[in-house]
Amino acid sequence: MNSVIGQKSPDFMLLDDNGQAFSSKNLDGAWRIIFFYAKDGSPTCKRGCLTFKEQYDLFESAGCKIVGISKDSVEQHKEFKKELGGLPFPLLSDINGEVSSLFGVSKLLGTFPSKSSFLVNPENQIVYVYDWLFRPRKHVAKILSKLSLEVGA
Repeated sequence: MNSVIGQKSPDFMLLDDNGQAFSSKNLDGAWRIIFFYAKDGSPTCKRGCLTFKEQYDLFESAGCKIVGISKDSVEQHKEFKKELGGLPFPLLSDINGEVSSLFGVSKLLGTFPSKSSFLVNPENQIVYVYDWLFRPRKHVAKILSKLSLEVGA
């Protein structure tokens, strides 16, 4: 997975939790976290999304956008966001797993995508990858730490 560090972040278009087309090109010129998670509603994925929500202001102050992606449907994302009391970032529906494949996100048990986050710089280059199985809080802290080093915040 770390072999993608230094490579260009793949371009993609997916539907967001409101059913609107979301293009990765809208993020060009900004720092961003693109995180892949296994399933809406699973305890670890729920904690991961909530931890990004809790730390959102820190990401925002560093000029970093956040995007979550899973294989769940638009409707499932909408319900999941409601269950979490709303999220300040979009959840994108990658039903066929095409975008996770573009990023080289591996599958657990041949079915569920592993949980992986990609820190992408304003030049659209992947600068950091973190795979998180069961420690979403540690995962977000590590990404924030790397982001701070990169942007000099």
